[in-house]
Amino acid sequence: MGLEILIPVLGIMTGIIVPVSVFVWLYFESKDKNKTILEISKNIDDPSKIEDLINMLDDRKKEPIDYRRTGVVTLFTGVGLFLFGVFFLGSILKGVGALVAAIGLGQIIAGYLYPNTSEELTNAVEDFEKK
Repeated sequence: MGLEILIPVLGIMTGIIVPVSVFVWLYFESKDKNKTILEISKNIDDPSKIEDLINMLDDRKKEPIDYRRTGVVTLFTGVGLFLFGVFFLGSILKGVGALVAAIGLGQIIAGYLYPNTSEELTNAVEDFEKK
């Protein structure tokens, strides 16, 4: 009787434990990053170098979505699903693969239709002029 109850309880607990552990992990990751910035800033006298350091660490968040790159990944994921459906699982997976490939193709097209914004171009010019 104990084993019959254990499996559903573990299934329910997994749905709770996974999100909570992700939030805890992200908290500790950002906490360490902030401590590192604080320690480095204590040893730097020039404020512009501190600003460059902070911008360098936050670069990933500021980068725009590259639709061409994500589109290529999505396109080939769709092709892979389609081929998996052709060789193993049948018509349902072929349809799913074709749908995902079409979404990837749409992302690639969107990447060419919507180039970088003027703010991003201005920031790139300013960074180049600093050097």
